[in-house]
Amino acid sequence: MHYSFSFLFGLLIFLLLAAIFFSLAEAAMLSINRYRLRYLVRQNNLLAKRVQDLLKRPDRLLGVILLCGTFADILASAVVTLLALHYFSASAVFLATLALTFVVLIFCEIAPKTLATLYPQPIALFAAWPLIILLYILYPLVWVTNLVANTTLRFLGIKTPKLSEEQLSREELVSLLREGGGRMSNDYKTMLLKVLELGKVTVEDIMIPRQEIIGININQAWGVIVKQLIKSEYTRLPIYRNSIDEIIGILHFRKILNSLSTQQLSKELLIETAEEVHFIPEATALSSQLLNFRREKHRIGLVVNEYGEIQGLITLEDILEEIVGEFTTDNALMRRAVLLQKDGSYLVDGGIAIRDLNRQLNLNLPLRGPKTLSGLIIEMLEVIPKVGTVFQFENKTMEVILIKDNMIKVVKIFPSHVPLS
Repeated sequence: MHYSFSFLFGLLIFLLLAAIFFSLAEAAMLSINRYRLRYLVRQNNLLAKRVQDLLKRPDRLLGVILLCGTFADILASAVVTLLALHYFSASAVFLATLALTFVVLIFCEIAPKTLATLYPQPIALFAAWPLIILLYILYPLVWVTNLVANTTLRFLGIKTPKLSEEQLSREELVSLLREGGGRMSNDYKTMLLKVLELGKVTVEDIMIPRQEIIGININQAWGVIVKQLIKSEYTRLPIYRNSIDEIIGILHFRKILNSLSTQQLSKELLIETAEEVHFIPEATALSSQLLNFRREKHRIGLVVNEYGEIQGLITLEDILEEIVGEFTTDNALMRRAVLLQKDGSYLVDGGIAIRDLNRQLNLNLPLRGPKTLSGLIIEMLEVIPKVGTVFQFENKTMEVILIKDNMIKVVKIFPSHVPLS
């Protein structure tokens, strides 16, 4: 049967276009962002739903794409052979085949698949309906080819389990936020990252240490207690007898404000008004404690160790500040000071939490072990240092400025360029 040149040439162009389409479809379907696709499905995007349906059975999807794409490539090779034999010479078949190989490789494989990986979503949505129609028409042939392929895999000892919906782990989600983010602002991205990190941080890491807890000793003189109430910077204060170990309850300043203004307040009323203490194990993750505060309607709790001994205090605001940063810029209200000196050094409160210090000075001090700078230095030196001791730690030169009650109260951290003398 003799075919005209225009027919064969037109058929060749159609087959090459078909090969381009299937290359685009294959790369786009395999490269599309599944989470972006799910978002479009939730927005009732019809084409996105069709793409999602196709991706639920990747064996069928690849079956129809490769079946049609391979058929188009082979038939194009046959057409080129016919053109070479009928309109040129037998020796031209090799050159025509070589030219077709170059065209298919560049224009039907590399270029389309590169384009599809750059813009997978619009191309996948465009290809959805043609692929569905082809899958419906060629389903018996696709089913047979998949059966043979899966049987071959089983013969080789390779199982083909059913694909379940892919779930991101917390670490993968963190990585996705760090590397992606798109138009998301840096502040918003940082906040989301901190929320994801709450599961790694415990209440022990951010609590106010026991020795820094400000409360009311009910055994003090009444005048001292009233003065403390008037000058208090906090709306909730622990009430105890002699020491925090004999805790009575948590006083909400708002509940006694009226009695204080009318001078009807008494020790008995303070004790009666105090709320029940909420105790928190020191190993509790911040993510869990945040939910506990919400569920139990608490805003403050005392942190205890495995023996039930009080180790510190934590508030809802402390957890929220771990996510969004400090709510206040008033240094008088900051419970741990980091003061910049004229020479570029810092005077640092020895009781500052390592996490807070790392964040404020962009350091990388170890978080495992002691939670405060004082404890970290003592553990590193393996002795309580003397005032004036200078040492190098994590590429920083530090000097002990003040020691009190066997605790390092003030440390000087020199600029990075200052060497240890």
